[in-house]
Amino acid sequence: MSTSSRSRIAVNGYGVIGKRVADAVTQQNDMDLAGVSDVSADWRARMVTQKGYRLFGATDEHVRTMQNAGLDVAGALDDLLETADVVVDCTPKHVAAKNVELYRQKGIKFIVQGGEKHEVTGHSFVAEASYASAVGRDSTRVVSCNTTSMVRTLAALKHAGLLRRARGTLMRRATDPWESHLGGIMNTLAPEPEIPSHQGPDAQSVDPELDVVTMAVKVPETLAHLHYWAVQLTRPAEKDEVLDAFRTSPRIALIQMADGLTAINSVKELMADLGRPHDNLYEVALWSDMLKVEGDELFYAYMVDNQAIVIPETVDAIRALIGQVRDPHESIAKTNAALGIGAIFDALGGR
Repeated sequence: MSTSSRSRIAVNGYGVIGKRVADAVTQQNDMDLAGVSDVSADWRARMVTQKGYRLFGATDEHVRTMQNAGLDVAGALDDLLETADVVVDCTPKHVAAKNVELYRQKGIKFIVQGGEKHEVTGHSFVAEASYASAVGRDSTRVVSCNTTSMVRTLAALKHAGLLRRARGTLMRRATDPWESHLGGIMNTLAPEPEIPSHQGPDAQSVDPELDVVTMAVKVPETLAHLHYWAVQLTRPAEKDEVLDAFRTSPRIALIQMADGLTAINSVKELMADLGRPHDNLYEVALWSDMLKVEGDELFYAYMVDNQAIVIPETVDAIRALIGQVRDPHESIAKTNAALGIGAIFDALGGR
């Protein structure tokens, strides 16, 4: 365990989330990246060492495979865990649940991702809603990209005293872009077979008070998710009041069609122009000029980058488990500053 003020973080799994978490950790002034563990010996593992990160194999067998591929390997996952204060498990869905026994044996704090069930840790995390209850815990689960976006937006309305109930339709991208040659769908739409879709109950694992129902459909594109929401407010309100509620969240970016941001691809292009790594959109990008209020009914739409939105949440979850930063606002501000969250507002001339 680290005895300095800087926490040592291990990342297990170097896929689309793991590589972003590793990069984000290196940007924090109170964290060090202890190393990255993976099963791959291909170009992905080579990126780990090229960035100067310590590479570990998930098992001794994986270590040998990596060494045979000419990679500089520091050891196995067991060795990595001995040097870390927290491990962020970014392995594929259901794998993390199997790794939990090892983490508990090692006595190391751990974070799993939204593909695992709430019961794996008994706590689900979104910084603006459940940071305080995560402080000092042994583990937490950073919920999925869609659930994160839902909790951020609905929490903003709830904190403003405006939220009664919410009903959402989610258009989910078919697969990650780098895996689009392996699967996904083409020339069709695939509805989730049950209503509510799993995201609504998942949001309630973070805040049981939320009255939310979701419906979801998988669509043939890979850039991002798109949400449409119909919300009943606690009372009639004006549009500006609702926008002010959303402005209280530093991780909701109010964008406008009038700025040429008319589709998810144009928002991703803006992220590239801002110099974001991997074109990451960490914020919920919510169209303010599309938003409509009719009495006590609210209608709005936003975009979710499923590869990026959970990254700042994961950084905050690390701080919460370590317990050195107990105030969620302090951690959120530190993370946002390190990752450049808020730059989109400056680029668009304010919020």
